[in-house]
Amino acid sequence: MNIAVVGTGYVGLVTGTCFAETGNKVICVDIDADKVRKMQEGHVPIFEPGLNLLFDRNTREGRLTFTTDLAVGIKDAEIIFLALPTPPGEDGSADLSYVLSVANQLSVLIEDYKVIVDKSTVPVGTAERVHAALVKGIDESLFDVVSNPEFLREGVAVADFMKPDRVVIGTSSERAREVMSRLYEPFVRQGNPVIFMDERSAELTKYAANSYLATRISFMNEIANLCEKVGADVSMVRKGMGSDSRIGKRFLFPGVGYGGSCFPKDVQALAKTAEENTYDFKILKSVMTVNRIQKSILVEKIQGYFGDDLTGKTIGMWGLAFKPNTDDIREAPALYIIEELLEAGAKIKAFDPEAMENVAKEYGDKIELVEKQYEAIENVDALAIITEWSVFRTPDFKRMQELLTNKVIFDGRNLYDTEQMREYGFYYESIGRSIVETKKESTL
Repeated sequence: MNIAVVGTGYVGLVTGTCFAETGNKVICVDIDADKVRKMQEGHVPIFEPGLNLLFDRNTREGRLTFTTDLAVGIKDAEIIFLALPTPPGEDGSADLSYVLSVANQLSVLIEDYKVIVDKSTVPVGTAERVHAALVKGIDESLFDVVSNPEFLREGVAVADFMKPDRVVIGTSSERAREVMSRLYEPFVRQGNPVIFMDERSAELTKYAANSYLATRISFMNEIANLCEKVGADVSMVRKGMGSDSRIGKRFLFPGVGYGGSCFPKDVQALAKTAEENTYDFKILKSVMTVNRIQKSILVEKIQGYFGDDLTGKTIGMWGLAFKPNTDDIREAPALYIIEELLEAGAKIKAFDPEAMENVAKEYGDKIELVEKQYEAIENVDALAIITEWSVFRTPDFKRMQELLTNKVIFDGRNLYDTEQMREYGFYYESIGRSIVETKKESTL
């Protein structure tokens, strides 16, 4: 099939590349000429494990190409995916200006039947608004608008796309349903469902799924905070809860809050949709409040140890991306922690395997970014662990003893066993577990 993908951000590029991998001819369209030129030269603009291999293979074979010309991109396309930004506005609502702008352009470009697919995460009613924009210039017999939300997890997005748990498609058109069924057939050969529904239900499904996962995270963070008050261990509580088949094990890990491009804005947007429809979505309001507070909890622990004024203290940081296996720092807890530490007078030395270039654009020389993991803890007063990259899980603890000015660790992801920390003689604070205060020299 011939496919156009408008927008080459995270969702658009993964979508276009993975469709090309199954033999489709895909043209990706973007207004950023420099970005398009780099992709034409073979440069992948985002870090996503496994994407490079598929990108290289399909560009080499000519199945995946790039252009800045929307008319050229959509001319032969049977399906046009809109994978455009929908950033939150000041009131929390999703900004549809990019989506509707492209829809208006398409209304004077489309000459034969095409399926227009909202791939961006968009609020309920967007398919109708896109339809209204298109009929200003073309007859509605020339198109159908479909909602096809993505459920990609950064870090495993290629696997998620190639073998989806489910595909959700919102359409009231039998013609569009048949086109979308053919498109996704190679991805669901193992029997995972393609779920057809109306457009509004599909739009709401994405927000509902992400908001529920964010709720699980915030609930577990609240449990962790209570564990610290009552002397329980959140790791044990999590195991006890997660073994219940009605609950399951995933998204029950406490930490320093959720971030990224999806959860924060999707929770806000769903709450705004509720508000616009005169419904008080109390749970979502609490989820946002808990997450905002949780992003500061590691700073509170650091100040509890050193005092509120951190002038003269240097904090080493491991992890800057909002989650491992990505370079994405959108709404990353690390950014909030950096801001509060700087405001308290601290200096920061930080390392992340992939996100440092993006952080450098944000902070310049306000913080020190180092090229190697252990450089971030040389002569610092404490280490703060923010992102659970695999490389941080089994470090050289003896080397850490030697490099840290104080053997003090604040672990925002509960990476280490508390008894092991006690044996090594670290002062160790994590989330929802007892503080390790033993300061004896290691016997290991």
